[in-house]
Amino acid sequence: MVDYIGVERVQELVARTGPARFMEALATEIESDYRRWREFDKSPRHATHSAVGVIELMPTSDGRLYSFKYVNGHPKNTASGLLTVTAFGVLADVETGYPLLLSEMTFTKALRTAAMSALAARRMARPASRVMALIGNGAQSEFQAIAFHHMVGIRELRLYDTDSRAMLKLERNLLQLGLQGLRIVRCASAAEAVRGADIVTTVTADKRNAVILTPAMIQPGMHINAVGGDCPGKTELHADILRRSDARVIVEFEPQCRIEGEIQQLEAWFPVTEFSDVLAGKAVARTNDQEVTIFDSVGFALTDFSALRYLYRLNRASRTVPDDIDLVPDLDDPKDLFGGLAREIDLTRPPRNNWPASDSLRAADGRLGS
Repeated sequence: MVDYIGVERVQELVARTGPARFMEALATEIESDYRRWREFDKSPRHATHSAVGVIELMPTSDGRLYSFKYVNGHPKNTASGLLTVTAFGVLADVETGYPLLLSEMTFTKALRTAAMSALAARRMARPASRVMALIGNGAQSEFQAIAFHHMVGIRELRLYDTDSRAMLKLERNLLQLGLQGLRIVRCASAAEAVRGADIVTTVTADKRNAVILTPAMIQPGMHINAVGGDCPGKTELHADILRRSDARVIVEFEPQCRIEGEIQQLEAWFPVTEFSDVLAGKAVARTNDQEVTIFDSVGFALTDFSALRYLYRLNRASRTVPDDIDLVPDLDDPKDLFGGLAREIDLTRPPRNNWPASDSLRAADGRLGS
């Protein structure tokens, strides 16, 4: 049997510690895995694009465990009452190839994205950063706000979204949480939100080359957490922000970011630093308080690996008998696959010889005209 973690179970696990502490623990898992970067098999995700969205598979392995995540991105879904992003993931044992865990990842993806953002900001933002502008107040925004308040020390949060209802939703949810010492300010424009901010997080959903931030908005010393640009043709920053002489760009996995990140707008030789090199001490994230740091975040499979392994361990430790699912046959004879299937088949019943032809089937279903 394969362990199963559904939506309700993730809600239970997060409720036990609260989302802030859960994301901090998840950030610790992610950092630990980034410190052994060389052990992982790494490749850009496989993406299937359509006119309305994208469906992606994100695999990785450290040689002992393998994981993948299925995730979609369909910005127009919300108009029909559907989520823009849904996801599920699998954790498997490399030695046998058997899956260990099947888990929801719609909630989990949001948690790990915010945990990664805050983890990077701890290295890249100025230590005294207390004011953050949050541009794009949709499904990911609460997670970013909670993580940056808890892990980075943000005390003033400036909100802006082209949809005023999204701003009100975010403000309402954060006020209900009662985050200590957090001042929330709704702004009339992105420029107003960004003015004087230490950190700027962009997390918009439109699948296009948008210009959410312009060069005139950026001040020395800012840290930019660019989250929303995550596929070809989808960006949020004006390219000249990246080209600033005082800018330093950090990415998760360079080959993937060249395809999907903000740096897709620039030449292939444009210099960037991978976050793993910062953690390994091979590179610095910030050299002084005047430097502009940019985390070009597209989401990498290693963070899903960390999240799935963490969920698997947490689920097993906190429940006597974890939920499971019969995803893989359990056979007396592993060479007799048909025998396992035939347990539920009456082999004494004579076969049916008068199956209708395919045309008849289609006609019966109303798929053929007269």
